Amino acid sequence: MNAGIELFFENHYVRGGAYFVAAIVAAYLADQISTRVLLRLALKTKTEVDDKIVRILHRPIHWTFLLIGFSLAFAQFGFGETATTLFRRLAKTMGVFLWALAAVGIIRILLETAGRGRGPNRLVQPRTQPLFENLAFVLVFGAAIYFVLVSWHVDITGWVASAGIAGVALGFAAKDTLANLFSGIFIIVDSPYKLGDFIILDTGERGRVTDIGLRSTRILTRDDIEITVPNAVMGNSKIVNETGGPYDKERVRVRVGVAYDSDIDKVREVLTNAALEEEHVCESPEPRVRFREFGDSALVFELLAWIDEPVLRGRVVDRLNCRVIREFRSAGIEIPYPKRDLYIREMPPN
Repeated sequence: MNAGIELFFENHYVRGGAYFVAAIVAAYLADQISTRVLLRLALKTKTEVDDKIVRILHRPIHWTFLLIGFSLAFAQFGFGETATTLFRRLAKTMGVFLWALAAVGIIRILLETAGRGRGPNRLVQPRTQPLFENLAFVLVFGAAIYFVLVSWHVDITGWVASAGIAGVALGFAAKDTLANLFSGIFIIVDSPYKLGDFIILDTGERGRVTDIGLRSTRILTRDDIEITVPNAVMGNSKIVNETGGPYDKERVRVRVGVAYDSDIDKVREVLTNAALEEEHVCESPEPRVRFREFGDSALVFELLAWIDEPVLRGRVVDRLNCRVIREFRSAGIEIPYPKRDLYIREMPPN
């Protein structure tokens, strides 16, 4: 009987059919394990990440068993070495791209999960997620193409050398563009400012950030003038972000000098009331007055008050200045102008 079985399996069509059936059975078992066992275990966890990953891995695992079995079966049918080699390389190519698609899907799920975290300084944010997805797509499919070329025994040494030379030439030709591109990526990832923030450039321009692109950043000033600044300049400049603190509130300062014979307690009271009566000044933190210095012609005080957002700064300072001078005049507090005493030691002869 054993001799009969051995004789039966000596037939290459029988062996090929056996491999073919075994591939289908193995793929079915792998499919059942992934859908009935692994997926059920994943559904019991609190997160949905593993559920999605198992669903993505289901197809490439299933097709991997089929492709391996079909390659072994095809080799038994006696179509010749050339045809067998061609079929195996086609199967490897299909398998590589199936796993590449699965890898891209898994990376996208992980990036979406990381983007749901809290905190403005997290690496993956809604605006940076497409950037990382595109980068992952390029890397994964670049690796896939490499493995496909290797499976087809294509010598890529010359291609790599040519690509290196072309990359160096392109880098020199587009160094400014590449500098803006990489600076834009670092700005998006590092997030020194975001859309809607009020920033001050080291050149003095102040405005709201309206767009952050890969090449440039756009700022809308209070005069409704849009300024476009290359990201390479933004990355190498000192940027003051007025909205970048723990909250959007900002403190404004009003310096004023009073005569030396003024009642300093009355000055403090008038300045504090002027701030409290201004509708855009916050009650918490409360306004405060500081006696800063003995000036040449005046006692210098500074009124410190908080406003809800930086855009109100110019308006609030204007109203406080007007209110302070009115209140000082009503209270009889003098705001002196600079004075100089001139002593003449000797009159010139006539």
